[in-house]
Amino acid sequence: MILIKLGGSIITNKEKPLSPRRKTINNILKEIGKIKEPVILVHGGGSYGHYWSVKYDMHTKPAKTSPKGVAVVKNSMVELNKIILDSAVKNKVNSYCLPPTDFMKGNKSIRSKILTINEIAKSGLTPITFGDALWFGQKKSYILSGDVIMTTIAKVLKPRLSLFVLNVDGVYSDLKTKKLIHDFKKETPKIQENVMDVTGGMTRKITEANKMAKAGLKVFFVNGNKPKRISDAILGKKFEGTLFRK
Repeated sequence: MILIKLGGSIITNKEKPLSPRRKTINNILKEIGKIKEPVILVHGGGSYGHYWSVKYDMHTKPAKTSPKGVAVVKNSMVELNKIILDSAVKNKVNSYCLPPTDFMKGNKSIRSKILTINEIAKSGLTPITFGDALWFGQKKSYILSGDVIMTTIAKVLKPRLSLFVLNVDGVYSDLKTKKLIHDFKKETPKIQENVMDVTGGMTRKITEANKMAKAGLKVFFVNGNKPKRISDAILGKKFEGTLFRK
């Protein structure tokens, strides 16, 4: 089974609110449609969920939040998710919409529900879930990052390979020269974050990828602007990207 995260920066233009990158989405899903084994997809919020999260001051820690803010963030994620679902079907990926509330209660995952996701993927459908605003209880809500979802699913299902599809080649050791870290183990890269991203951006991705790698899982960062790298990673071919390992 292959676990793939489509980062918000590759499926939307994070510098412009509510702006999907439709051509890029189609190109990526066309490549994913060629994969000959079960796939589970996760996608981020990009200029949809993150934009409204900032507006309504929502964060990844449970806190009392404006009910309207929760509604607006959730609605925007449903809108973005619909774009992904439609593109998936168009590109021969049998998408199966799976909101995170299907396998989360509060901020805790439900193991039995995650195991069911694997069964769905094996049936010929492709479960597609996403980062979202979730109700926590006691009038509290929080933002569940798609990157955290990756770790949550991966630790239970142990995918053969996990891919974070980004808007860059991988993790850079130097932002000015864009020197790529091919094998990430001990390096501490310099990170430049987008102010619209309340879930931690690249820092969060690196943190979650490290957790997955320490659990013995194979994790790659690849550039979604060059979709063939997704197939190359899955087929074990040489490509530009960053591998995470213990």
